Amino acid sequence: MILVTENIGGKWIDELKKKFAVTIEPDLWKSPDKIKALLPKCRALIVRNQTRVNADLLSAAAQLQVIGRAGAGLDNIEVPAATARGIVVASTPDQNSISVAELTLALILALARKLPAADRHAKNGGWERRRFVGAELYGKNFGVVGLGRIGFLTALRARALGMNILAHDAYISPDAVAASETRAQLMEMDTLLARADFVSCHMPLTPETQHFFNYDRFCRMKPSAFFLNLARGEVADENGLIRALQEKRIAGAALDVREKEPPAPGPLEEMENVILTPHIAAFTREAQERVVAAVCHDVAAVLEGRAAKNFVNFPKPNPSSPKGGGNQ
Repeated sequence: MILVTENIGGKWIDELKKKFAVTIEPDLWKSPDKIKALLPKCRALIVRNQTRVNADLLSAAAQLQVIGRAGAGLDNIEVPAATARGIVVASTPDQNSISVAELTLALILALARKLPAADRHAKNGGWERRRFVGAELYGKNFGVVGLGRIGFLTALRARALGMNILAHDAYISPDAVAASETRAQLMEMDTLLARADFVSCHMPLTPETQHFFNYDRFCRMKPSAFFLNLARGEVADENGLIRALQEKRIAGAALDVREKEPPAPGPLEEMENVILTPHIAAFTREAQERVVAAVCHDVAAVLEGRAAKNFVNFPKPNPSSPKGGGNQ
């Protein structure tokens, strides 16, 4: 059986159903105990980012051969635990990158031109144009923190708008393609914060990056600068961000991700200079079709004895792993 624990569907899931028994429960991610009870019967598990696939859950996965992650991040999957059991972990690292980059640019424009507030004002019958004097992006400094695939594509698009690209990435060298193609100036974090007009976070969530953006770092930004997070909510300390916004240490923010999802209403929801979206960066028709197609192809390949293409640990189940369980 293939178990799908989140809202994933479409023609590629229908194709899987023609070959395998597929159980889809869109809200099952909320009930880890129910997932654990079903796992002994499963050969494959397909998730997005809400299902917590940890060692305890995998202890029940006697027949599991592959975990398909419909998306790029792996912070909700304990990959070492899956690897120890010989289970293939496959993700879709590139399939939604364009959509995330495009939303980043949309939010930059919305912040610069105060679009949400202007929209509400006009719909309420207002026409006070001077309240919504914005700023051009041309000539502004765009600070990219994390120049991976999404950061790179975002920087390319910002460059096309005439922005200067500043970048911080501990794993990128000055002669890397991502830097040369975007003409990015690689620099230390404090220098980027001091110079950037927009700081856009595209870092993965790791123990080292949790709360990487905190009150101290927000205070190092220009009072006229904006912060954007389309990576993982936990990378930014929301209490520190709220304090920085309340003290006018920065001009505003746009968040597609939150520390806790869905979040409880709080100060951020009441701020006119903050744009909030419900983790929709990858949710375009095109990106979702690519993501689901890729994960379904890899799950089917593994179950049919072939190699996964977008594997994270190994392309086929590894029965020789220390704890076994991957190809029983």
